[in-house]
Amino acid sequence: MALLYGDPAPTFATEGVNNPRYVFDTAAGRYLLLAFVKAGPAVAAAAAMIERSRAAFNDLHASAFIVVVGKDKARKARQDAVPGLRFLFDPEGAVADLYDARDAERWFLIDPAMHVMAAVGPDHLAPLVDRIPTLPPPAEHGGFAATAPVLVTPRIFEPAFCERLIALYRETGGTPSGFMREVDGVTTLMTDPQHKRRSDVIVEDDLLQKQVVARLTRRLLPQIEKAFNFRPTRIERYLVARYDAETGGFFRPHRDNTTKGTAHRRFAVSINLNADYDGGDLRFPEFGSRTYRPPPGGACVFSCSVLHEATPVTRGERFAFLPFLYDEAAAKIREENLKFLDPALTA
Repeated sequence: MALLYGDPAPTFATEGVNNPRYVFDTAAGRYLLLAFVKAGPAVAAAAAMIERSRAAFNDLHASAFIVVVGKDKARKARQDAVPGLRFLFDPEGAVADLYDARDAERWFLIDPAMHVMAAVGPDHLAPLVDRIPTLPPPAEHGGFAATAPVLVTPRIFEPAFCERLIALYRETGGTPSGFMREVDGVTTLMTDPQHKRRSDVIVEDDLLQKQVVARLTRRLLPQIEKAFNFRPTRIERYLVARYDAETGGFFRPHRDNTTKGTAHRRFAVSINLNADYDGGDLRFPEFGSRTYRPPPGGACVFSCSVLHEATPVTRGERFAFLPFLYDEAAAKIREENLKFLDPALTA
C-alpha cells in the first residue's frame, strides 16, 4: 500500500557499509531523506543529487540514506560520507516492498518523529532536496519544542537507600553490560563498545529485592497508573548500573522491546542514585534534543517502545537503578517467547 502524507515510516533493519544490521528508526530525531534506487548508475546520480544540499545533511539537521535495491556489483567499493550520507543494501527488495518502491525509484522525506512528509519520483526530486535546508530545526518540526512522553518523579528512593545500592555496586564490582539483539530468530546478548559502555551489578539478595519492590509499590506505581493508566505487576531485573567518564559511558539510541525475548517489556524505569557527574542524561531523539535528569532517588519512566539514549558521561560516574515493568498479560507473552531466548540467557 502506498505511503501517504503523515503515515508512519515503516522501520526495518538491513545491512549497511559498516553495520551488518542497521536499524533505520534509530536515526530518528532529524529529517531523513530515504532514497530507493536500483543498483547501477542510478546510485551515483542519487548521491550527486544529495550534494545539492550537502551542508544540511550533517546528521543534526538531516541525514540521507540511499537504499540500493537489487544485487549491487559496486557494493564493496561503497563508502558512507559521514556525516550525512549512508548506503544501505536491499538485495532481495524486501525493504523496498515496505515503501512500495521495488519497481520504481522513490524518494521519501521523513520527519524527526518518523512520519512521511513527502514521497516523490526522480522527476520531482530537486525541489524536495532543495527544501530540506529551509525546514525548521528538528526539535521544532511540529511547530514548537515538544517534550517526550515521560514521567519524571522525585523521591522514589531515599538518600540512604541510594547510598546502599551504590555501596553494593562497589562491593561487588560491575561487569560489562550487553544488549539484546535478534539473530536468526533467537534473542541473543550482544556486546559492542561502540553502541554501549556500561557496567552492571545484579541485586541478588532477596531482602534487598523486597525493599526495592516496597518502595516502587508505595511511591512509583501510583504515579505510573495516574500518568499512563497502566498498573505494573511484574518487575524484570534488579540492576544497578554505572556509567563513568573514564570509558565515556553511554548507550546509543535504542528501544527496549524489539526482540521476541524482550517483547513483554512495557515501561523502562531509570532511577538516578547520585548527582556528582556531568553528562549521562536521558534523551529521546524522536521528541527533540532536550535531556532529562531526575534528582538522586528520582525516577524517569517511559514506554519501552520509545527511542532513547544515555548521553556520554564526561565527568565522574553515574549510578542508576534500571528495572523494566510489565503486567500479567505481558507475563504470558514472556512465557510464550522463552523458546526464542538464547539458552545461555536462561541457564
